[in-house]
Amino acid sequence: MSVLVRPLVTEKVSGLNEKGKYGFVVERSANKVEIKKAVEKMYGVTVEQVNTINYQGKMKSRYTKSRVITGKTPAYKKAIVTVAEGEVIDFYSNI
Repeated sequence: MSVLVRPLVTEKVSGLNEKGKYGFVVERSANKVEIKKAVEKMYGVTVEQVNTINYQGKMKSRYTKSRVITGKTPAYKKAIVTVAEGEVIDFYSNI
């Protein structure tokens, strides 16, 4: 199983792409060394720094005619990867 689940393509992360920082959703059990190796192997770039963020799932509720439905959004881990100066990752090259 791959450490990288999917790339993050949001406005905030797209703004960081100009600075050489890219976002990924990763496995919750992955550490920074595993994330660095996976990005270097998959995209062929040199990774300088990896920052990770754990997001807890949030409680959500919805009111219907018959009852209140409650649930929880899934928890996930996010990694912000800084690549070496002058290197870029193109997420749209495979499309």
